[in-house]
Amino acid sequence: MKINFLSNLYLWLILITLPVTVFSQSTDFIIQEVKFESQGITLAGSILTPKNPFAAAVIVHGSDPVKREMAFAKRLAKEGIAVLTYDKRGVGASGGVYVGPSVGTNNVDPTNLNLLAQDANAAVNTFRTYLKDKKTPIGLVGFSQAGWIIPIAASKNPQIEFMVLFSCPTITTLEQLRFQFYTNGDSDFWEHHTEADALEHTKNDPDRYQFVATDPKVSLNTLSIPGLWLFGEQDIQIPVKLCIAQLNAFKVKGKPFEYTLFSTLGHNTVSDSDTAPFDISIQWIKQHTLNIKKSKVLK
Repeated sequence: MKINFLSNLYLWLILITLPVTVFSQSTDFIIQEVKFESQGITLAGSILTPKNPFAAAVIVHGSDPVKREMAFAKRLAKEGIAVLTYDKRGVGASGGVYVGPSVGTNNVDPTNLNLLAQDANAAVNTFRTYLKDKKTPIGLVGFSQAGWIIPIAASKNPQIEFMVLFSCPTITTLEQLRFQFYTNGDSDFWEHHTEADALEHTKNDPDRYQFVATDPKVSLNTLSIPGLWLFGEQDIQIPVKLCIAQLNAFKVKGKPFEYTLFSTLGHNTVSDSDTAPFDISIQWIKQHTLNIKKSKVLK
């Protein structure tokens, strides 16, 4: 009895001195809690590492005040992708101030978008130090508002080697707001309006707010890394057809940008109920990270 007690006590003492790392129930990956600095504040997140990751990704948030995207991160990790996901600044265990409509502030102001891009880059730089294989391709995967953040981050950080964007705009922030005000959250919007009608309003409606617009095309023009956009044709948050037209213009210029359009989906293209966008993104990441690794070998 005494020997068992001492053995258990010794084991307990060892466990409490280990780093904050836990194994998932599926044993497909381990989860490690991390903290890192960005622009004077501390951000908190989790790193999910599968046994032999073929790629690594930092998750970039949409506009809502959300904590780390653990459910989505686990989906990626189970596919063999190492992931860093973190609480947005001002949310959860992260420091700083959340900027967004819920607190009456403009979350698409250029200052805020650039700040969030710096947070993403700080996450990438931190993540790289945790990867055992330093040649593992690392990219950004994001949703919605990340369409403005990811290009800014990637244009300033050569460590970022690919990007996957779910329901992300390629138009300016002011154009986005014009379209959103026009659809007004109407789930039946496309039953009563045409693409031409939506395009007219997006291009020409008077702006309700006055601020300097962020145009993701400025940053995208500087990038040569592969990118994949996944759109839902029924989206009432972003004008998908206009975004696709912008991507087609880039493709004509030789940019390695691709997109897939899902006719029955709306703004949520990462739903568990329809896994097609997620499945396509995984295959795309596998293909392009393999090409990235081959190019590194040749160098």
